[in-house]
Amino acid sequence: MNEKLAKVLVGVVTFVVIGLVTFMYLFKGFVNVFKNNFPTFDTCSLPLYNAIFNSIVSISLVLAFYFIKNKNIKMHQYMVYNASFFSFLFLLNYVFYHLVSENTKYGDEGFVKYIYLFILITHIVLAALSFPFILWTLFLGLTNQVQKHRKIAKIVFPVWLYVAITGVVVYIMISPYYTN
Repeated sequence: MNEKLAKVLVGVVTFVVIGLVTFMYLFKGFVNVFKNNFPTFDTCSLPLYNAIFNSIVSISLVLAFYFIKNKNIKMHQYMVYNASFFSFLFLLNYVFYHLVSENTKYGDEGFVKYIYLFILITHIVLAALSFPFILWTLFLGLTNQVQKHRKIAKIVFPVWLYVAITGVVVYIMISPYYTN
């Protein structure tokens, strides 16, 4: 695949994913059609799965960094694939959960709520902004464009790691407020 086609593909995938997530929030009434027509089951464990997926992504990214610093390219690649796979599982589960569940409101007040909101907002914004760059970095690695991959990965890695870790933190902070 040439770079021009890859850029178009990254752009389309990014547009579709961010568009779907945005649509879910802007048109929650339409999304409730899914909830009302989907078989009823307990969705309370789905956010926990997302936290587990994000934990695995975080560990995989740290290990990918460790392996590349130790020049173990095969293990680095494996860990990046692992992080990508669990990020994909997170995305599927996240979309599904929000299609069939109501939004959960954070229940604390005061300074802790501001900390939560800061973490949540930076998590969401950086997740959306980093998504196409993560895909592009993966493409560069897959096509063995090592210098370009290394240059962008130095920026993408800490952002992706921050998004994964803060995903777990957000879950821990809001988990007491999930309802059955």
